[in-house]
Amino acid sequence: MATLKVRYQTEVVPALQKRFQYRSVLQVPRVEKVVLNMGVGDALQNEKLLDSAVAELRAIAGQQPVVTRAKKSIASFKLREGDKIGTMVTLRGERMYDFLQRLIVFALPRVRDFRGVSPDSFDGRGNYTLGLREQLIFTEIEYDQVQKVRGMDVVIVTTCRTDEEARELLRLLGMPFRSAA
Repeated sequence: MATLKVRYQTEVVPALQKRFQYRSVLQVPRVEKVVLNMGVGDALQNEKLLDSAVAELRAIAGQQPVVTRAKKSIASFKLREGDKIGTMVTLRGERMYDFLQRLIVFALPRVRDFRGVSPDSFDGRGNYTLGLREQLIFTEIEYDQVQKVRGMDVVIVTTCRTDEEARELLRLLGMPFRSAA
């Protein structure tokens, strides 16, 4: 099985160049980065939950995540500015392609009742956001070690100008979009 990066260079670039009539290979859109974000609101009461979330995200991403802090105080959530409330990691280059391949080939098919990802989660500028309900779909996470099942966001940032270009790029990379039926 060829890696996703090789597939992008050999299959996706020529297909996109033909479909959108790009004159140069450098005009063809590409995936710039993938941002994984895990919100841990429970970390206000129990600091160890944040540590386990960091460890799980490290196992999934293959690199050390950073702890995110609250930007504003919100009294109704008992949240103060600067409180640790989540963890995130940005993947680029080889790790990004490696993660995308694991997400598309192994993780998404493990989702219960999976019928494909939403084709409507684009932001208008060619970036795609995918919400996952549980981190257990990744094979790197050991079920017995998990303290709490948490969801996470996966943001795929591309150099596309339109959502149509981004949808075609991700479709050619193998993203299983739900059919509009």
